[in-house]
Amino acid sequence: MTDYDVLRVFCGPRGGYGNELGVVRDGSVLPEQSERQELAGKLGFSETVFVDDPERGVIDIYTPTLRLPFAGHPCVGAAWLLDVPELVTPAGVVGARLDGEFTWIEARAQWAPPHTLRQYRTAAEVDALDVPPPGERSETGAAAPDEVMGSLYAWAWEDEAAGRVRARGFPGRGDGIDEDEATGAAALLLTDRLGRALNITQGAGSQILTAPQPGGWVEIGGRVVLER
Repeated sequence: MTDYDVLRVFCGPRGGYGNELGVVRDGSVLPEQSERQELAGKLGFSETVFVDDPERGVIDIYTPTLRLPFAGHPCVGAAWLLDVPELVTPAGVVGARLDGEFTWIEARAQWAPPHTLRQYRTAAEVDALDVPPPGERSETGAAAPDEVMGSLYAWAWEDEAAGRVRARGFPGRGDGIDEDEATGAAALLLTDRLGRALNITQGAGSQILTAPQPGGWVEIGGRVVLER
């Protein structure tokens, strides 16, 4: 079996929770995309990162079933592990910085995979949601005008004045990942839509911090822990 590390990204204040991420530090052991896709499927993490150049921060990201040009929690995890000022992804160059217990990346909303951002009235409604069947976008089967095929990101204000959000993410890909514990790309999209800094609690207790930046950029930050 190819050697890999497991990180937890966007951990809570006490280091718990977070979304697991597989990282193959030496991407050269699996140079072909088909080989990487096969390993990502076997590992079963929501995303697996292959590092192609640790000094330049060149990375390649896969879900169990497809390759992604960009994804949030893999970039935050890779930035923490490699400790580089930027990451090079197929989508573009991602800025990176470490600030105390938080690792931050800077990316553009258009790089993120499509997500339906669906607002609910209360955090309790978000907590009560059942996992929707793969590909289902709304309770009636009909999408709202601004909804797209892809992952569902359900959210509600916990404290709008303070920018505190309760969220859950449902990839809907049918690849065995029913719910993401933390979804950086969706947080990026929500921040871009709302145009304000957010403090997001997702899943069982993961924390994602975001802040819009000049020129259409968005920063996404969180805690990272080496699991094994």
